[in-house]
Amino acid sequence: MRRAATVAALVVAATFATGGLGSAQARSTPSDDVPANIGTIAVGQLPTEAVNTLGLIATGGPYPFEKDGAVFGNFERALPYHRRGYYHEYTVPTPRARNRGARRIVCGGPLRQTDDCYYSDDHYASFKRIVE
Repeated sequence: MRRAATVAALVVAATFATGGLGSAQARSTPSDDVPANIGTIAVGQLPTEAVNTLGLIATGGPYPFEKDGAVFGNFERALPYHRRGYYHEYTVPTPRARNRGARRIVCGGPLRQTDDCYYSDDHYASFKRIVE
């Protein structure tokens, strides 16, 4: 599992460093419909575990938690509005946590696409859009 996460992290790092590959490229400007309270965070500022999770998303897994890849409802409208099923959530492991912890990445669009992703370190109370 550790080797797969390392390979996935390298895939993400290479994808972002070279400007991306098609749909895997991160957008550097937010959409017009992004709620005002959403900031941005560069891939390089993310915790290592979040970069690894982005790699797993880009390669389609395998994911460490059963709920990874589940539809995120966006019921509180914390993210830009899209039809149900657009967003999927993924766990960002928290060192020393006995459960899934509070850190998540939520990505919009087709599975394996990482150009519309958001990071939360407080279990969806706030989000930052992930940019190059």
